Amino acid sequence: MLYYILLPIAWLLWHIGFRIQVIGRENLIRDRGFILAPNHVSAIDPVFVIIARFWGKKMRVFAKRELFEINAFLTWFFRQMGGVAVRGAGKDEKEVVDRTIEECRAGRGLLIFPEGTRTKDGAIGSPKSGAFVVAAAAGVDLIPCRILYDTPDGRMRLFCRVRVVFGEPIPAAALAMEGKRDIKKLKAAKQLLVQRWDELYQRNHFPERKSA
Repeated sequence: MLYYILLPIAWLLWHIGFRIQVIGRENLIRDRGFILAPNHVSAIDPVFVIIARFWGKKMRVFAKRELFEINAFLTWFFRQMGGVAVRGAGKDEKEVVDRTIEECRAGRGLLIFPEGTRTKDGAIGSPKSGAFVVAAAAGVDLIPCRILYDTPDGRMRLFCRVRVVFGEPIPAAALAMEGKRDIKKLKAAKQLLVQRWDELYQRNHFPERKSA
């Protein structure tokens, strides 16, 4: 219940501070599991995406372990929002991934940043394999998401405008693989996601920004 108390409070504070605009909320999946795949610019990107989605069953959120080591309050907040630390010991991480796959099969959503780390200039980095491996194993769709900041360099600044855009889901059939390391399908899936990210940017970027 605490999640559903904190979420409206965070929604109000973030909308006052950043005037968040949400586009494509109709593309969100509500009746089955999914992978939500945004680009990654700022450490607080997960909060923007959760607030933009706003309602529904609490997602699992994969985040770097470093985010849980900033201070006790943020660690508590991230965990209340569904955050799970990854990139820890190999066995622990495998258990987290396996449990998440089962949860996605059962109807829960996962928020994961495929680039694996933030980009310094707001441009798109090369996606890692994790999001696609989980989507293929769980048999769920992947929803591209583009986070756009209204600043000259595309990076988050306090009180800047923010636009969160949800694209049409990439169907599970397009992500299916023969095995966890189906290199050909992984490459095609990564290229498709980058293409979708670029399309979302071209259709929705702030006028001042001329390139991705």
